[in-house]
Amino acid sequence: MTEAILLVGGRGTRLRPLTVHTPKPMVPAAGVPFLTHQLARARAAGVDHIVLATSYLAEVFEPYFGDGSALGLHLEYVTEEEPLGTGGAIRNVAARLRSGPDDPVLIFNGDILTGLDIRALVGTHESTGADVSLHLTRVTDPRAYGLVPTDGTGRVLAFLEKPQTPEEIVTDQINAGAYVFRRSVIDTIPAGRPVSVERETFPELLAAGAHLQGMVDSTYWLDLGTPAAFVRGSADLVLGRAPSPAVPGRCGARLILPTARVAPDAKLTDGTVVGEGASVAEGARVSGSTILPGAVIEPGAVITDSLIGSRARIGERSVLTGTVVGDGAVVGADNELREGVRVWCDARIPAGALRFSSDQ
Repeated sequence: MTEAILLVGGRGTRLRPLTVHTPKPMVPAAGVPFLTHQLARARAAGVDHIVLATSYLAEVFEPYFGDGSALGLHLEYVTEEEPLGTGGAIRNVAARLRSGPDDPVLIFNGDILTGLDIRALVGTHESTGADVSLHLTRVTDPRAYGLVPTDGTGRVLAFLEKPQTPEEIVTDQINAGAYVFRRSVIDTIPAGRPVSVERETFPELLAAGAHLQGMVDSTYWLDLGTPAAFVRGSADLVLGRAPSPAVPGRCGARLILPTARVAPDAKLTDGTVVGEGASVAEGARVSGSTILPGAVIEPGAVITDSLIGSRARIGERSVLTGTVVGDGAVVGADNELREGVRVWCDARIPAGALRFSSDQ
């Protein structure tokens, strides 16, 4: 296997305001754009040619990654003029592939952080002679996912939409968002219109008698679609719980990028990242959080499981838990922001304006 398709066209609406100015795969995780981790893991698995299927803010990818040579890859970019869904995006880039009809093509989504053994998935695909092979993972609560039951040999039996009742939960296996396609199968996807591989391509292949193979790999897996998940994923990369050869430093309790400034008595824990040019002042405590480039954390601020956008400022003694602060926003001193709060880009919150306790 030498080539892959990476789907990076989504709008990332669940991650807003992080994705107002930045496509989801380019939001920094553990100090580099999340996409960097995926590209590095693919390269480590033997992939050398990757076609990026772009759409939303497509113009930012190529200036950053170029032709991919810095990562030991050959990258190409194809932009959708209108959103085409997962299947439509795959079909839209097919002309850039070099594989023969029976060769395997790896396909993965730009918002999944995983420890998947890519070589093992390709090996399963080739040893079983499958038309499509899917990475499956097991989850404790499958109600939010589409279920993929398999027989004793791993052959896929059905694709079941999100179960509504306990009786419908026939397996804990879900589609984990990475596939290997026989090259010729890609050409059967309708061109020029939106297509979902999950709802259209896979069920139709199954109905036509195609061989779809599932490989269960329940190592690390996280959908980074929400702010809380993205923050957790970044911290897990720093802590070494999620594998990546692209983390720019040693794994540990914190990652401080070279031009960041951190006061000697500031406390950074639980996989916290401080980006380029950011500063954390004296007495601040930051746990499990991501501080993006150029952000400023003033003295005594306490930040937990949060993401602070580029050039944002958090005032003295403010306490943030489970909060996302957009690029350029300012949270004044002595505020308290709790789980689920999203401060929009360039917003201004005056000192002491938001609290969940008294001002004493």
